[in-house]
Amino acid sequence: MQRQSLKRRDRRPAVVLAVLLGLVAAIGAAQSTPAAVPRGDPIVVGSTLSLTGAFGATGVIHKAAGEAFVQWINETGGLLGRPVEWKVLNDESDPAKVAALYERLISQDRVDLIMGPYATPNIVAAQAVAQRHGYVLPNHTAVLTYALTYPCQFPTWSAGGKPNLSVPQTVFRLLKSQKTPPKRVAFVTNTGGSTNFISYGPPGSSEGGAVEWARKAGFEVVLDLKYPPAVSDWGSIAAQVRAAEPDFVWNSGLALDPVNLLQAMQQLGYRPPQFLTLFPAPGPLLGMGDTSNGVLSLTLFEPNGKLLKRMGKKAQEIVAEFAKAAAANGLAYRVFDSQATASWTAWEVLVAGVRGAGSLDQEKICDYLLENGTDTTFVGKLRFNPALHNFSRPRNLVKQIQDRRWKVVWPPALRVTTLQEPD
Repeated sequence: MQRQSLKRRDRRPAVVLAVLLGLVAAIGAAQSTPAAVPRGDPIVVGSTLSLTGAFGATGVIHKAAGEAFVQWINETGGLLGRPVEWKVLNDESDPAKVAALYERLISQDRVDLIMGPYATPNIVAAQAVAQRHGYVLPNHTAVLTYALTYPCQFPTWSAGGKPNLSVPQTVFRLLKSQKTPPKRVAFVTNTGGSTNFISYGPPGSSEGGAVEWARKAGFEVVLDLKYPPAVSDWGSIAAQVRAAEPDFVWNSGLALDPVNLLQAMQQLGYRPPQFLTLFPAPGPLLGMGDTSNGVLSLTLFEPNGKLLKRMGKKAQEIVAEFAKAAAANGLAYRVFDSQATASWTAWEVLVAGVRGAGSLDQEKICDYLLENGTDTTFVGKLRFNPALHNFSRPRNLVKQIQDRRWKVVWPPALRVTTLQEPD
C-alpha cells in the first residue's frame, strides 16, 4: 500500500465549543425510520484486549464498550447491510503476545477489519502488524504519539499531538486557579511508555514533560521518583513521598497504580493535600471511599448530569446500554467514562471509514478518514492530522472524585462543579 501522498495532508481545524462539548451527531442511519435487518455473512472485526494481567482492570471496560457497540450497530442496520461480529482475544497485557495474536487474526482467521488493543505499548505492537498487512488500525488509548508513525492508525484518545505539553499545561492552569496554589510537587512515574512520556517527553527531545513544565510553571519539584510497571513494593514509594512533604502528588500511573499508592500511604497514616493520577481504572478508586475523595484525573467525557442531558437521547441510550454490558462483564463500576468514551469513539471511526469508503478495502478506508475525519457522539469532530501522527487537537478535561463520584471540574466552560480545594 502506497501511503507517501497521505503524509502531505495536514489539516488543522478550528476548535469551536460545539466540538469540545461533543454535540455533533454521531454516524449512523436516520432515527426516524426502522433500520433494515442486516443480512449475509458477518463482517468480522478482530482485536485483542488485556483481560488479565496488569491492564486487566481497565481492559474489561473496553470489552464492555465494544460489545455494546456491536450490539447497537447490528440493531441499527449493521455495516454495509451485513451484521458485524467481533472476535476478541486476551493478550494478557503482554505486547509480545499482542503482535502474535494480531498476526493470527489477519493471516489465519482472515478477519475483515481490526480494532486496536488497550494501552499504548500494546497499540504500538499491533501497529507493526497492521502496517505490514496494510490494515487500518483505529485505537482508543494511544498516548505515545511519536511512536505511532503508521499513516493508517487512527487514535481517539486525544490529549493532542504533544500530550507531554498539553496535559501538564492543563493541570497546572487548574492548580494555579486555586485560592492557595500548591508550591511543592512530587512526581511518581510508572516508566511504562505512555506515562513516562507524559512525565519526561519523547526520548532525544528537548520538549520535556510534566516534570520540567512544573518547574517552568514555578513549582518546586521535591521528588522525582520512577518505578517499573511490575512494581510490588509500594511501601517504600509511599515512604519517600511522605518524606518529601509535597503539597501536590502527580502520579503518572496506570490502572491500579493509584489504588496501590494511596493504600500504601494510608498504611503510613499519611495523605497528601492533593493527588492526581493520569490513567486509572476508575471504579477501584471510587471503591476506596473517603481515602480517594478529592483525587484528580484526566478524562475525555463523563456523563455528568446536565452535559449528558444536553447531548440528547442517543447519547443517553448509549450510556444506558454500556451499563448493561458492564454488568454482564461483572463490572461493579458501570459508568460510561473516559475509557468507554475512547473505545466507543474508536468503533465509530472504524464504521465511518467503512461507510465512507463504501467497502472493506483498507486503502479506501484509510484515504476516506484522512480526507474527511468523522463526527463522533461524545468528542465531536475528529480530524486526523498526519503531521501530528493523526492525533486531533487536545481535549483534556480534569475530573475529581467528589462524594464518591467523578465530576468534571476543568476547564471552566465545561465543568459541572468547582474544584474541591485542600482544607
